[in-house]
Amino acid sequence: MKEVVKNEIKRLSDRLDAIRHQQPTLSLVDDAEKYAELEKEKATLETEIARLREVHTEKLSKEAQKLMDMPFRRAITKKEQADMGKLKKSARGLVVVHPMTALGREMDLKEMTGFAKTEF
Repeated sequence: MKEVVKNEIKRLSDRLDAIRHQQPTLSLVDDAEKYAELEKEKATLETEIARLREVHTEKLSKEAQKLMDMPFRRAITKKEQADMGKLKKSARGLVVVHPMTALGREMDLKEMTGFAKTEF
């Protein structure tokens, strides 16, 4: 399901780019109707892409939703990353997500982040 939404966003974005490249070449005098038609389609595509992006963010995986619902979250410092065992022992139930993993990319993380039920 999520892949379908991503592919649809990609397809619509490609169409929008094509329209944006086509418009400057049109003469407003000779091709006014065509230009207006492209403007209308461009607006429709932009609203549809925005709607699909909203759907995509709402439909995070169950694991991502569970992590986002945890009360405490913060970036893991370089020093803490060096001694991950100590950090995990100090904060029971800590889940660390790296931004380069599938889950991290899905959640749009920029840095290694820890999620826990208690403050750490």
